[in-house]
Amino acid sequence: MDEIAAQNEVVLLRGYWSDAFRRLRRRKLAMICFVVVLVYVVLAMFIGIAELFKLNVPMVHWNQQVGPSYQKPIADYEFTPEQSETKVKGWSLLGTDFLGESTLRKTFYGVKTAMLVAFCASVISICIGVPLGAIAGYYRGWVDEAIVWFYTTLGTIPYILLLMAFAVVLRGREFFGVEIRGAAAVYLAIGLTSWVGLCRLIRGEIIKRKESEYVLAARAMGCSDFRILFGHLLPNVFHIVLISFSLRFVSFIHAEVILSFLGLGETDRPSWGAMIDAARTELARDVWWEMAAATAAIFIISLALNVFSDALRDCLDPKLRVD
Repeated sequence: MDEIAAQNEVVLLRGYWSDAFRRLRRRKLAMICFVVVLVYVVLAMFIGIAELFKLNVPMVHWNQQVGPSYQKPIADYEFTPEQSETKVKGWSLLGTDFLGESTLRKTFYGVKTAMLVAFCASVISICIGVPLGAIAGYYRGWVDEAIVWFYTTLGTIPYILLLMAFAVVLRGREFFGVEIRGAAAVYLAIGLTSWVGLCRLIRGEIIKRKESEYVLAARAMGCSDFRILFGHLLPNVFHIVLISFSLRFVSFIHAEVILSFLGLGETDRPSWGAMIDAARTELARDVWWEMAAATAAIFIISLALNVFSDALRDCLDPKLRVD
């Protein structure tokens, strides 16, 4: 008993978050996956900054011809003197498409597209689902009934059909003088249709915690409902938001790939879904490398995110802690 009490005291002194991240650092596989995810994030940010400031970075010039059409990966070929100034042999490591564009460059640029869409969609989903769920769980009554009716109705529509409908409706629209197209239409469509599960989860957690001792103490001290809700309750369920963010991120990447594959996503710039769509018609000609590159990139980030998210959930959720 003394040993258990001492361990509990150490945990309290260390704090909830520091203890959770200490547990996470002890999971070597999770940390390896975190490094993989970090590499994807850094690459996406690097390409985005280079594109924003018009830097001379090869990945930004994805539409530059670097070799012959349908050049196989790691194949040897020679440039003519006229071609040598504009074509770079090193970027044809993963082969080229029918225009002679580098598959490697397009795959790298697809990282930026996927990460941008997933991040923006996650933020939009959290900004809608968390406040609505918190308000519904805290106030109950007709407010709760109205919000529950709204997200229940939205949840009855098949998700992929709802997502496609939003993508079609938003594409080409103008808001405040800005036309929505490409990646913007994709992450808006995903974010506006994927908040239902998070809203339901936050509502249930707020209902469980709204009669806790610290909430009753805050009411006794005269704290407003706004301060109790956003200053006391939501910080105590923030770990759920963080876990949900990590778990949904990979599903949003898949949603972006599906929309791009169907022609409803990014069309002006490379994306993994568009690469797969363009490559599927070439498989009969034994041109497999573009689809293989996009599929491998999706597989690696999906596996890394799933493993890291599971470890993060185990470390942050008190009910799942075993060490």
